[in-house]
Amino acid sequence: MKTHSMFTILFIVFLSAACASAQNMNSNHMDHGSGPGPAVISETQDWAKQRLAKSPRHQEWVKVKNGNREVSSFLVYPEAKGKATAVVVIHEIFGMSDWVQSLTDQLAEAGYIAIAPDLLSGMGPNGGGTNEIRATDTNAVGKAIRDLPPDQITGDLNAVADYVSKLAGANGKVVVAGFCWGGSQTFRYATNNPKLKAAFVFYGSAPAKEQEVDKEALARIGAPVYGFYAGNDARINATLPKTTDAMKELGKKYDPVTYEGAGHGFMRAGEDPANTVEANKKARDEAWKRWKEILGKI
Repeated sequence: MKTHSMFTILFIVFLSAACASAQNMNSNHMDHGSGPGPAVISETQDWAKQRLAKSPRHQEWVKVKNGNREVSSFLVYPEAKGKATAVVVIHEIFGMSDWVQSLTDQLAEAGYIAIAPDLLSGMGPNGGGTNEIRATDTNAVGKAIRDLPPDQITGDLNAVADYVSKLAGANGKVVVAGFCWGGSQTFRYATNNPKLKAAFVFYGSAPAKEQEVDKEALARIGAPVYGFYAGNDARINATLPKTTDAMKELGKKYDPVTYEGAGHGFMRAGEDPANTVEANKKARDEAWKRWKEILGKI
């Protein structure tokens, strides 16, 4: 695995900071955990927590080893016969939230083994993850995620992908999906794991180097990349033309779809009962349908 340049690391720090900032400023997303404290995140995700609690599927927390690290991961099995494709879910800048766990459960409901690693595992003051960090400082989760070493993220994801691919109910096929910060990490991870069968990037951008798309990194991608973007998301959408051109030049499959009228974070906002923007719900429903149709062909 190549060592990232200092610029690349700084770019990732900038990108994740911008991601959090954009979500704070976007009125469609302000009541979805982007506020200043844990009470906001907890209160606005009660609907996700309740949905998760009603699930009949087998859910468990597992510890996945990455060298000396243990990555706490939320794993959900489908209620189906036969072996299933596995989906690795990369969380948002908010870390391991109720919504991320609910989304993971919904993937299992669709027939897939789904696993969501808490990439802040072991980063808390007492060795805990997202929940412990959030409890100690209202703004600490986003900062902790921005401070994560890129190589550690890749190592954690490699360990989780390898773990889930070898489960008794798995068919060995692994795909990755992520949202906002997790969407950008999904694109980056696709450049580091040639064994992936697909990458699903939700409102995230491609790796960049010296303020340009990192073609050297994109050249390592071995899986098709499917993009899900919001029409009202100028920051991310500004990166799409160059990304599309670079992927085409490199002969890589890249299929971006933009959902007009939706705002950044529409996958979460679109199922939040408090959401008042109909375009977010429409985008979420259409994106979910497309996602499942693609998964069904892998």
